[in-house]
Amino acid sequence: MEGGSDAGKKKVVMVAIDDSDCSHHALLWALENLRPAVTNSRFLVFSVQSLDGFGYVYAASVGQAPPELIQGLEDNRRKLALALLEKAKGICSDHGVDAELLTAVGDPKEQICKAVKDHGVQLLVLGSHSRGPISRAFLGSVSNYCVHNAKCPVLVVKKPPA
Repeated sequence: MEGGSDAGKKKVVMVAIDDSDCSHHALLWALENLRPAVTNSRFLVFSVQSLDGFGYVYAASVGQAPPELIQGLEDNRRKLALALLEKAKGICSDHGVDAELLTAVGDPKEQICKAVKDHGVQLLVLGSHSRGPISRAFLGSVSNYCVHNAKCPVLVVKKPPA
């Protein structure tokens, strides 16, 4: 290979997860259907601790939320994110895959794209909430944003209807 800079270097596959069923399905789908790519790659499981939800605390406390309340909420959010990642690591282990766990705080779509760039990800796997066009317009779509902004191919896995 010309230049040789990628010779012997493992590919990087990242699955971005949240606590939804569609995210869990995407992780399982990747482990079961991308087995050669996953087992021969650096496999990252990434979760974002969203800052959504803190606005109501400030509003309810008329802009003067006690620092200990905010700290408690942040600690709880961090614990939930770590528990989610540990559960995902167990699922990966059950499939014979040693996953690296990563987390960030912020807007999920922006943090996922940033992680893709920072970790040299060559394939990003995401679940889809399968929202219709009106919901996507109002709520946004992490997967749609990542498809258009991530600096690698993005595989969006839709959970089949029950």
